[in-house]
Amino acid sequence: MDNINKSIACTVTSCKYHSDSENYCTLNNINVGTHEANPTKSECTDCNSFECKD
Repeated sequence: MDNINKSIACTVTSCKYHSDSENYCTLNNINVGTHEANPTKSECTDCNSFECKD
């Protein structure tokens, strides 16, 4: 069984840390960042903890 973190919802199934059984992350915490100089909407933010599944 995964160590599901119900505090971090996630639907990115290609991420190494996505739970295989539910739409949650298995990390204890994540790092959220941005690729914009002045982010103004959610599309400007990124989960910097993302790693692609092998």
